[in-house]
Amino acid sequence: QAKECNGVKVPIDTSKPNPNEVEFDNLYLDMNGIIHPCTHPEDKPAPKNEDEMMVAIFEYIDRIFNIDRRDCPDAKSDPSSPAPRAKMNQQRSRRFRASKEGMEAAEEKQKIRQEILAKGGFLPPEEVKERFDSNCITPGTEFMDNLAKCLRYYIADRLNSDPGWKNLTVILSDASAPGEGEHKIMDYIRRQRAQPNHDPNTHHCLCGADADLIMLGLATHEPNFTIIREEFKPNKPKPCALCNQMGHEVKDCQGLPREKQGKHDQFADTLPISEQEFIFIRLCVLREYLERELTMASLPFTFDFERSVDDWVFMCFFVGNDFLPHLPSLEIREGAIDRLVNIYKNVVHKTGGYLTESGFVNLQRVQMIMLAVGEVEDSIFKKRKDDDDNFKRRQKEKRKRLKRDQPSFIPGGQFSPQALGNRSSPQAICNPRQAAFEMRMHERQNSTTSASPNTSLTPDGSPSLGGGIKRKAEDSDSEPEPEDNIRLWETGWKQRYYKNKFDVDASDEKFRRKVVQSYVEGLCWVLRYYYQGCASWNWYYPFHYAPFASDFEGIADMPSDFEKGSKPFKPLEQLMGVFPAASGNFLPPTWRKLMTDPESSIIDFYPEDFAIDLNGKKYAWQGVALLPFVDERRLRAALEEVYPDLTPEETRRNSLGGDVLFVGKHHPLCDFIVEQYKTKNTEAVDIPPELCHGIQGKLTLNDNAVLPDQVVQSPVPMLRDLTQNSAVSISFKDPQFAEDFVFKATVLPGAKKPAPVLKPGDWEKTNNDGRPWRPQLGFNRDRKPVHLDQSAFRTLGHTMPRERGMPGMYPNAVPLGAYGSPYARPLMGSQQQIPKLLSNIRPQESWRGPTPLFQQTPQRTAGAAPLLAWNRMLQSQNQFQHAQYQGLGPMGYPQRPEDRMDRGRQVGQQGPAPLPAEASCSCGCGERVWQ
Repeated sequence: QAKECNGVKVPIDTSKPNPNEVEFDNLYLDMNGIIHPCTHPEDKPAPKNEDEMMVAIFEYIDRIFNIDRRDCPDAKSDPSSPAPRAKMNQQRSRRFRASKEGMEAAEEKQKIRQEILAKGGFLPPEEVKERFDSNCITPGTEFMDNLAKCLRYYIADRLNSDPGWKNLTVILSDASAPGEGEHKIMDYIRRQRAQPNHDPNTHHCLCGADADLIMLGLATHEPNFTIIREEFKPNKPKPCALCNQMGHEVKDCQGLPREKQGKHDQFADTLPISEQEFIFIRLCVLREYLERELTMASLPFTFDFERSVDDWVFMCFFVGNDFLPHLPSLEIREGAIDRLVNIYKNVVHKTGGYLTESGFVNLQRVQMIMLAVGEVEDSIFKKRKDDDDNFKRRQKEKRKRLKRDQPSFIPGGQFSPQALGNRSSPQAICNPRQAAFEMRMHERQNSTTSASPNTSLTPDGSPSLGGGIKRKAEDSDSEPEPEDNIRLWETGWKQRYYKNKFDVDASDEKFRRKVVQSYVEGLCWVLRYYYQGCASWNWYYPFHYAPFASDFEGIADMPSDFEKGSKPFKPLEQLMGVFPAASGNFLPPTWRKLMTDPESSIIDFYPEDFAIDLNGKKYAWQGVALLPFVDERRLRAALEEVYPDLTPEETRRNSLGGDVLFVGKHHPLCDFIVEQYKTKNTEAVDIPPELCHGIQGKLTLNDNAVLPDQVVQSPVPMLRDLTQNSAVSISFKDPQFAEDFVFKATVLPGAKKPAPVLKPGDWEKTNNDGRPWRPQLGFNRDRKPVHLDQSAFRTLGHTMPRERGMPGMYPNAVPLGAYGSPYARPLMGSQQQIPKLLSNIRPQESWRGPTPLFQQTPQRTAGAAPLLAWNRMLQSQNQFQHAQYQGLGPMGYPQRPEDRMDRGRQVGQQGPAPLPAEASCSCGCGERVWQ
């Protein structure tokens, strides 16, 4: 983290060694996972305009570089770009949902606001601001075009000013280059590792939040692959969007005036601004778990761990991915992956081999796995129903218990319960008689109602003889459940499923086979996409629901080939395929009209409202959006009529682009690129791998290049132009291969297996002695934390303020347990002898500097300087790992259990020791310290 000195933030020197004790070679940024958090951050105000948003993106990338790498030779950035048709269907569903939910939320908010104001409630004035439409984060919009310009400016600025970027090769693949960001990254890795001079021990680090990245990283078979992502912290408090107060949501807002909360009332509801924490996911550790889980004995063929990993990745597709719906019987929250692994290990002995090979599927073997799943489908559905009923029963009992234990009446206003210390000063009681009367009336009404819950009351509070009143639905203990017409737990579930979901009879074998064939094609397409690249830009799964596992009969002879030579959609064409009409403002006027004009030939692609099938789920976001699929031929025919209306700028935005490579003046490749521009060489040239960290590919001159000694214009008004630029950019293209080339999914020769991380206790489910699990800090698991010895604690206790000391003791007292103190903890019989404290100190070589004072041999002579100087000790104090401590040492400082045992042992074995001599502090402060 950057440090502040006198209010000035001191930049981080990223050229220094990585504090995580590991050096990465290649860093990849999936920009989709960076842009979205910057548009709606959790702990700080959202950007007010596009310029602030771009600056927020720059700061986010800076944090990744500062956390993730030092002197990393290659960095690749990939915003999302025109995607395959199979992905566009999911993008279309998400954007239609986002538009619908945004409008419904705004209408609901306005409705509640009017109701509160009509009842005399108090609400702050409504802010007039334009709602940010996150749909603009789609290739082809002006926002994404501006983002590409900003990223080019950002890269040039860092290459000119940041010493950590001095030797970086930066490749930018913006939204105009076709493909999803993470899959463009994987394609780059595949093509580079297929080169003869590729280093098989390259350490990759990928920044992104998608769970798919774990599968994609495993699919590379690179031994050193790490993912960095934001740490997810659920249930973060958010203020009400109406009254801006904490503690309730919009639907529960009462419009109550805000109560003053202490002296600093203006900060009472202010969320603490904290930097987002990041975590590393080391795939080599996951591979260790998988190797133990998937290893099988007595196979009729040779066991190959890499092939079994590929099969595991393939089986995970059945529980759902971005391109296919999950099978009805496989829910990931029900342990579907574990069930698939167990079935796989039981059946693989009969298959004669593995399910996949380098991204190609053996359908005959897959059929055996799926039919084995189909045999237990009926029991899975029944168990799901039983588990759901048991959960509802437990929740109902919990609500009843909470309602029973809740006080019958809690006074409000001046008599309401207050947290201790919440009020700054006592408030005078006003009209206590009236308050007491209201309490008695409320208690009387409650007691009468509880005695006869169906008896109504007259205005004077007496029971009415006219009969009971019907209990309201919201007073019921049970919540309304969505109607389930399928009832998978009852006989006839397959017939009901196909009738309700597909509107066909289950006896229609031809249709069921068509659904299964489309799903099998999807499995083959997705696996090929993960291991070889996009097999077809046009293929997609044409149904909203998946078939049953028991329907996968006779799939061995189904074709799994895809048409060759297909092309991706252009950016504006993709916008027409995924946008709802409400986001038409991002499109040219005549194109937008096709979404709203009743006479449009494709008006049916853009419904104003659509159904959401909960499909057995509870919440709308879990359901299936029943949107019509876009007919590509009809769409292209309609767009042919409006293509002539595009302006030159819109035509430029609608064209497909490529990757751009950037280097600074200190990079070995810089002079080579500059020479290409001087000679105006229009032919593509190969990158000399010896000048570019082994990277291979083709370079061609770029029309909008960043060139040395030329000003780089800032696309953001609040940022300066780069008037002294020394960076250079050029178009880059990955190494090309024949269309039928197969990238081998295997570990490369010469790759070194990382040292094992897991220990025998890590295989146990409860491997932390019952304590909550905590993440490991840093990559070196065996690193010993720095800690203070007894003399250091004495120095701390002497110099810290008196209020930090133990009650009734002077702050310069000797440490507890060191000199026969009555507070010493005796040694337990089960505790073993431990080495002296100084033997646990962190190894010297990891400090990269002179030996710290507290590691040197102590000199116990009277009048000498203390063992640990004050400034040096404070420096080491910042390097503690507090999770390692379980007790408090003297003056409230964390103390190791071993230290407490040592001190107890001193008391029990040696008895009281003489008091130490007194000496002057070596820092020159004149204070007296114990020596």
